[in-house]
Parts: sequence; structure tokens; C-alpha cells
Amino acid sequence: MPINASDYAHVRLTVTDIDRSRAFYDAVFGFETAFEAPPSDADQQTREQLSFLFGGVIYKFGGGLLGLRPVAPGADRYDEDRVGLDHLCFTVASRTELEDAVVVLEGLGVAHHGIKDIGVGHILEFRDPDNIALELFVPA
Repeated sequence: MPINASDYAHVRLTVTDIDRSRAFYDAVFGFETAFEAPPSDADQQTREQLSFLFGGVIYKFGGGLLGLRPVAPGADRYDEDRVGLDHLCFTVASRTELEDAVVVLEGLGVAHHGIKDIGVGHILEFRDPDNIALELFVPA
């Protein structure tokens, strides 16, 4: 009998530079921070308790949790044609929100490919600072 999984709990992305990635995800999505790496002067117990963050952050939003784990070498770049993640897609509530997202991305200087009609809905594709492919989707 197969496992009866009902939803995702979290996704964690490996990034090269946590400060750069946090600035991007904070500006683009504004997710609430659920957990973040403690400051360097934190006590040993706190550092050990949060060691699962690997110096990163975990955001909380309606879909669950999204983590950023800064352990990739600085020169590494994401490639959806390698084994692993192809892209990460977030749902928005309406076509208007998708259009508003275009304005946000353009205001931040984030390149995108415009809103595309894919039959079952519309998507807006863009990339994070490590070149990770991201999408926003609204069903038709």
C-alpha cells in the first residue's frame, strides 16, 4: 500500500549567499520568518538547537515552509537540467495578483518572461539570485 501523504510540509533550497538570497525573498515575497540562524554571539545551546538551519532561514507562508540553506559553493549556479529541483511554483489568488507581481518584479529589477497562458491557468516565470527557477501560478 502506498504512503498516504496529504501535502508538503516544507521545501528547502540550497543557496550560495544567505544575505543576498534573504534580501531577494524578503523583497519579492515578504514571507514571515519562522526560524533563522542565531547571531554569532548566541549561547552554545541556542546554536545547537538551531543547527538544522545551517546558517539559513525558514519562512512561513500559506503553503507551508520555505527554507534557504546557504551551503553551496560561491561559484555554483542552479541548473534545472541536473538531477533535483526543476522549478518551484507558488499560487496566487487572481490574475490581478499576477499582474501586480509583474510590477513588483520590475520595481526590483528582477527579469521575468511575462505572464503566459498555459491553458489551465497563467504563469509568471523568474529566477532568484542563484538562478533557481521560480513561478507564480493562477488557475484559469
